[in-house]
Amino acid sequence: MACESCKVVVRKTLQELHISTLKVELGEIETKENISDADKKELNRRIKKVGLELLEKKQGILIEKIRKVMIQYIYKSDEKPNTKFSVLLSKELNYDYTYLANFFSEVEATTIEQFIISLKIERIKELIIFGEDTLSEIAYKLHYSSVAHLSKQFKKTTGLTPSHFRALKEKRRLTIQSI
Repeated sequence: MACESCKVVVRKTLQELHISTLKVELGEIETKENISDADKKELNRRIKKVGLELLEKKQGILIEKIRKVMIQYIYKSDEKPNTKFSVLLSKELNYDYTYLANFFSEVEATTIEQFIISLKIERIKELIIFGEDTLSEIAYKLHYSSVAHLSKQFKKTTGLTPSHFRALKEKRRLTIQSI
C-alpha cells in the first residue's frame, strides 16, 4: 500500500470479509486472528482489482518495508534529516544498508537511489501542481541541497524544467477555463 486511499480500500475490503484488524498501515496489515487460506485468496482477489497485492513471502514483505521507509522519507518528512537515508533505512529495518540495497536492486531491477529519485520527482510534480510552495521550499522539503540540484534532477528525469512544468500546468488551467 503506497497511499492513504490504498489503506481505505484495504480496510473496507477487510470489513466486508469480516476480518478483524489491529492495524492497517502502509504496506502492512495486522489481524486479530489468523486468516484462512480461502479468506486470503478472496482478499487478494479483491485488492488486485485496484492494483494491490497481498504479500506473505519474506522477500515481498522486506521490499514493502523498504518502500514504506522511502515513502515516509519523501512524503512525511518536511525537515531535513540529521542522518543520511542509508543510515535511516538501516536503523529502521535493522539490516545492513549494503544488504538492503543489493536485495532491493535484485528484486526491483532498480537501485534504492533511483527509486527515491522517482518518488521525489512525483512529489515535486504534486507540489508544483498544488502551487502552494516555491521551488526553494520544495527543495528544502525534499532534502535537496539547492534549487539548482532539484531543477537539474527534475529536467534529467522529465525532460522539462520545473518552471516549464509549472507553465504547462497554468496553460492547462487557462485552456480548461476557456471551455
